Amino acid sequence: MDKLGKRTMLLVYALIIIVPMLTVIFSTLKTTSEMYANPIGLPETLNIENYIQIFNETSMGTYFKNSVIVTIVSVFFTLFFASLIAYAITRMSPWKGGIVFGLFTIGMMVPAQVNMIPLYSLIYSLDLTNTLSGLMIVNISVTLPVAVFILTGFMKTIPKELFEACTIDGANNWQVYRRIAIPLSLPSLSATAIFLFVMHWNDLLYPLLFITKDEYKTLPLALLEFQGQYMTNYPMLFTGVMIASAPMIIAYIFLQRYFIAGMTAGSVKG
Repeated sequence: MDKLGKRTMLLVYALIIIVPMLTVIFSTLKTTSEMYANPIGLPETLNIENYIQIFNETSMGTYFKNSVIVTIVSVFFTLFFASLIAYAITRMSPWKGGIVFGLFTIGMMVPAQVNMIPLYSLIYSLDLTNTLSGLMIVNISVTLPVAVFILTGFMKTIPKELFEACTIDGANNWQVYRRIAIPLSLPSLSATAIFLFVMHWNDLLYPLLFITKDEYKTLPLALLEFQGQYMTNYPMLFTGVMIASAPMIIAYIFLQRYFIAGMTAGSVKG
C-alpha cells in the first residue's frame, strides 16, 4: 500500500507538470482563433507558422542573442568572483572568515525590490541604462552572495591539509586556488552554474527596470510584447516561451549528472 501510494503521488505530480507543458506545446501549433475555440485540445494540423512568424515579424534573434550574452557573461564572472571569495574565506582564520561570510549572507536577506531605486540611481548615474554591460554588472552583484554561500559550504569540506601540503611545496595562493580548490570544486561549480543560468536567463525584473530600447531587450522582457491591454496573442506568446525554455531544457538534459553530483557533494564526509 505504501508503494502504491508513492506511485500514485508521483503520477499525480507528473500529470501536474506534463499537462500544462503539453498545453503550451500544442498551443504553439494553433492559430489564435483555434486557440480560443479549443484551448486544451489537440491542434487540427501541425502548423509551425508561429515559429516562422515570430522570427520574421519580431527581433527574436536579437533578443535571444542578448539573453545568451548576458547569461553567459554573468554566470562566468559570478562563478569566478564567488570561487575566489569562497577560497579566501576558507583560508582565513575562523572569526575573520565568519565575518566575511556573514556579510554575504546578509546580502541574501535583502529583497530585490528594496534595491530597485538605489540600483537604478547608481546605474543611471554611471550612464549604463539601456546597455548589456550595465545589466550584467547588476546580475553579477545581485547573485554573488548566493554563489558565495553555496561554494563556501563546499570548499569548507576540502581538507585543509591539501592546501597546507601544496603551500609547503612552494605554491602560492593563486596556484593552490587553481590547482587544488577549483578542480575539487567542479561538481559544486557545475551545480551553481546551472542554478545561476536559470536565474539570469529567466530574469525579468532588472531588464524591465534598466532596458527600454528594443535592441537591448532580453527574451523574458520581449515576451511582454505579445500581451495587449484587451487581448493577448497566446499562440505567439507560448511560442516565445518555448523558444526561451529550450536552452534551459537542453542544458539540464546534458548537465543533470553534474547538477545531481553538485547537490550531493559534501553531504557525506569520508
